[in-house]
Amino acid sequence: MNTFLKRILILLSILALGLFLYSTFVENLFSSRLSPKDTVEFKLNDLTLEVFYNRPQRKNREIFGALVPFNKVWRTGANEATTFETNKPLTIKGLSLPAGKYTLWTVPKHATWKVIFNSKQYAWGVNAEMEPMWDPNYDIVSIEVPVQKLENYVEQFTIAFDNSTDNLFLTMAWDDVKIAVPLK
Repeated sequence: MNTFLKRILILLSILALGLFLYSTFVENLFSSRLSPKDTVEFKLNDLTLEVFYNRPQRKNREIFGALVPFNKVWRTGANEATTFETNKPLTIKGLSLPAGKYTLWTVPKHATWKVIFNSKQYAWGVNAEMEPMWDPNYDIVSIEVPVQKLENYVEQFTIAFDNSTDNLFLTMAWDDVKIAVPLK
């Protein structure tokens, strides 16, 4: 066999071994994630908003007050920290949020949720002890929004933008709960 073919075979072998090791020890490339990644975008005129998050499923579990405790900071999804990005400054309940990229944290409660836009970027949502990696020193906007009880269950955690009434909202829904964050 000539030298060129040997080099190609060696290179392909190294590449295959690298993919195998990455898949085994970092992220299984060949199986679906329990909480798949998702990105939600909203564009209107020159405004662009984007949320990146991971979508855990309900799976007949009790969610709020159990899996997601009340009155504690939640990473607002699973796995990596949820991020919110805007290319224009926004007003959220009278508070100013400059253009930029933020991590999104929430504190679920029975009747309201605290929604926090934090300027620090975190690689993961929780540490080894499963405690949120959130640092309150980087909070830019923190507001309370009311909980809306839903008639039907939402199986998979969902973040969306709602502009159906000419008022823009960032919505989050899971289990029998929905919240809406007003954005201007």
